[in-house]
Amino acid sequence: MSKLDNYLEQWEEKIRETVGKEKILLATSGGVDSSVCAALLSKAVPGQLVCVFVDHGFMRQDEGDEIEAIFSNKPVEFIRVNAEERFLAKLVGITDPEAKRKIIGEEFIHVFEDEAKKLGKIPFLAQGTIYPDIVESGGEHGAVVKSHHNVGGLPDVLDFTGIVEPLSGLYKPEVRELGRLLGLPPSLVDRQPFPGPGLAIRVMGEITKSKLEVLRKADSIVRQELDQLTDKPHQYFAVLTDTYSVGVKGDVRTYDPVVAVRAVNTADFMVCDYTPLPHQVLRRISERITEEVNGASRVVYDITSKPPGTIEWE
Repeated sequence: MSKLDNYLEQWEEKIRETVGKEKILLATSGGVDSSVCAALLSKAVPGQLVCVFVDHGFMRQDEGDEIEAIFSNKPVEFIRVNAEERFLAKLVGITDPEAKRKIIGEEFIHVFEDEAKKLGKIPFLAQGTIYPDIVESGGEHGAVVKSHHNVGGLPDVLDFTGIVEPLSGLYKPEVRELGRLLGLPPSLVDRQPFPGPGLAIRVMGEITKSKLEVLRKADSIVRQELDQLTDKPHQYFAVLTDTYSVGVKGDVRTYDPVVAVRAVNTADFMVCDYTPLPHQVLRRISERITEEVNGASRVVYDITSKPPGTIEWE
């Protein structure tokens, strides 16, 4: 029996012992971690899982609809909560990255608590927390690099009997392998990571709807172009910085934010190297963003590895 076979068997038994006949609410993002967690939970306690997807308004272009479509074909109860206005209201005037993460994490939990009450008392909350989330949030002897919304962002008092985190001992490659073991398709298992706070930590400074819209369009272009590569980076995205620069569109002077492009290769997402993308690819991305996206003045490429940087900018 392999390590992951044994891990799966142990957690299935642990989940059954912990949950019993009660229902369990899974905080669902549609990413690799929460999708693998959903598959594991539904295998361990079939018919007892409720997946709640909180659309906080910080998803990528069309991603909320894509996630809903994926889960509509699975034998689990799936609920989509449109909470954009609720999250934006909490983030008015907030610019500090740690504050953003903790506010989003706390509001996530409150939304789940509200949904659980609507469904009748659901005592257990499940999360797709993985080992690097815990380490970077200051747990397991790690220094606080950034508080992951599902770890450092949790409020002190929760309206749940217990939290179930079956992936908390695994790194990202192991989570992917476990997903394959559970029969999930490559299109889901091999998705690049997307942070729980979403675009909220890829918009520098205060978050607004207009900034989010600029970033969604720029990020969509980055992903469209890099998706075409035969040897794709492990993770790639756009960042809307809070640095403004003068530009020219037509004969008109502009003064808009700079968009940064990030692409990295990594074995475990604890460390990474930036990806040396071909210049023709970077040029095409820059031309498309500056021509197609109103509100972006110019494009720069991030060549910082981790450490000393992190994969995300906030």
